[in-house]
Order: sequence, then structure tokens, then C-alpha cells
Amino acid sequence: MRGMVNPLTPEVLADPVALTRALVDIESVSLDEKEIADRVEEVLRSLPHLTTHRHGNTLMARTDLGRAQRVVLAGHLDTVPLNDNFPSTVEGDRIYGCGTSDMKSGVAFALNLAVTLPEPRYDVTYFFYEAEEIESRYNGLNLVAQAYPQWLEADFAVLLEPTYGVVEAGCQGTMRALVRTRGRRAHSARSWKGVNAIHAAGAVLDRLAGYQARTVEIDGCTYREGLNAVRIHGGVAGNVVPDLCEVEVNYRFAPDRTPEEAHAHVREVFDGFEVTMTDSAAGALPGLTAAPAVEFLAAVGAAPVGKLGWTDVARFAALGIPALNFGPGDPNVAHAPDEHVEIGLIREGAATLRRWLA
Repeated sequence: MRGMVNPLTPEVLADPVALTRALVDIESVSLDEKEIADRVEEVLRSLPHLTTHRHGNTLMARTDLGRAQRVVLAGHLDTVPLNDNFPSTVEGDRIYGCGTSDMKSGVAFALNLAVTLPEPRYDVTYFFYEAEEIESRYNGLNLVAQAYPQWLEADFAVLLEPTYGVVEAGCQGTMRALVRTRGRRAHSARSWKGVNAIHAAGAVLDRLAGYQARTVEIDGCTYREGLNAVRIHGGVAGNVVPDLCEVEVNYRFAPDRTPEEAHAHVREVFDGFEVTMTDSAAGALPGLTAAPAVEFLAAVGAAPVGKLGWTDVARFAALGIPALNFGPGDPNVAHAPDEHVEIGLIREGAATLRRWLA
């Protein structure tokens, strides 16, 4: 709000732990990121070594030092809705609160470096973007790609998503489909005169129960696929034999498959049924061979693992930019009432990024 003192003071900005708490304590549920974007923008525009632009509630700030390569550090500003976990609290070595893990501790990494590292060894583009937690049409990186694609140009990108301090390479693709069974309506008192579409869906569930998912290794990273029913809808009334049942399935596929190949696989699994794809997003290959990636892995000092899930690294991969996930938060507690992040992992991760970029 105008006239309000910015909690992102120089002392807070210098310490990624204090900065994490300060960011968590600015409420920023998806589509309500204006206040946090205003506060971060105020900081960025005060830094003479950065050129800063804003699109909606997404901020891009970049160095222009004439380095041979450019890297991206990106983190989303939004959180899921609050769940009696705002503002932040500290218990022992943990900071609790909405967004601590996913992903304001990662955002703190990038903002701390933007402030305290004016001459990194690569040129750096920092993204602080809106609406990652909701539909793609609101996603700040997606909107930037449409309006200012040149902002995304880089040789390598790090998404500061929660990975519990390890490097998670690439990401899985994801797809949803509706598998339909059809029947014939009848009064349930005379059910033999109809054909029950819900009963027919048992064959769909049998195929899912017997499905053997692939495990794929790419560049030393393992990706385990999954095909699961996530929702079933059928029936029109308590006394009617239903004539339609829809089983919604979600396919998480390894990044060696394109969405088209994933479509073909799902149709093969449900051969004989009516299948309609409702949405899909390509995965991202590990991207471990780019020179900045090799040096980043050396700074981390541990082998990467495959990302089991979809993240915005796929947006960079689609542009031909290799990208990794790296952040201090535990993805297993993201979005939970007891969401938290370990203070030690914040300090270790911040030191790793500084080793890489300084």
C-alpha cells in the first residue's frame, strides 16, 4: 500500500533467512500479488546495476555486463490460499508459514543476490513472477513469453522451486484425458431394460489397476511415470440407470516422450474406449550439459535427480534453454497447513548460489 514502510529493508535484504520471513509476511495468494510485487519492484529499481521492467505483477531485472553467457534465476511470488499459517513463525531451525517452502525461500535467494552481487560471473536475469499456482493463462512467465519473449533469452535457467536442497533436473510432462463408457438409460426398478455405463467403467479401472508404469533413465536421472484415475463422474438421478460415465485420468510421462507420443500411449492403453484429451504440457529434458549447468552442479557438489512433477522449467526447455530446479523448501510440505523450511537449508542454498555466481 502507498505510504507503507517497505519491510524489505537493507538489513533484511542482506540476510536470506530474514528475507524469507519478510516475504512470507506479505500476503500474496494467487491473483493478489500486487503488494509484494510493489515492494520487490521498489527494491529492484533502487539498484543501479539492474535494468528493471514490470508486466502485470511480474518483475524482470537484469544485469548487462557484457558477459559471454546469461543465466536466469526465477521464482514465483504467489502462494496457495492461507490455511491458518499466516504470518510466519519460527520453531527451532524451521520457519513455518504459507509460502515458506513453495517458494518464498527460493525467491529470497534471488532477491538477496540481486541486491548484494552487482557483478556476477554471468549476466543474470531475475524473474519474480505472478500466478504460478493457478491456471496457466494467468502464469507470469507465460504472459511474458507472449508479450516480451526477448526477456526470457538466456543460456541456462534455475527455477528456485522447493527441492529440499538437491538439484532436480528437467521435469515430467503431464496430461489429462476423459475415458467414457456409454450405456442406455432405464428406470432402476427395471434395470435389465438398460445398460449401466458406470458398471462398464469397471473395465477402465481394471486397465489402470494392471498398468505397469515405465521407469526411464536420462542423463543419469530417473523418471518414474504414472497413469491414474483422478476423478469419476456418472449418473443423473437416484432411480435412473446411467447412460454415461467419465473417468478422468492423469498421465505423468518422462521427458523423452513428446505430448503427441503421450497421447498415442494413452489411446493405446484404453483401446476400445472413447478417449478425449483435455490438456497436456510437455516435460523438460535434464539439460545438464550446458556450461553454466556443469559449473552449477559442481557448486552444489551432489548428483542431480529427475524432477517428478511439472514445473516452469518446461517453459524454458520449450525455448531451447536448459533449466534445473533448485530450492531449500521441502516439496512434501508445500501447500500443507504445517508448511515450513529449514533455516540451515536456506543458508546452505544461498551459499551455493553465491559460490556459483560470484
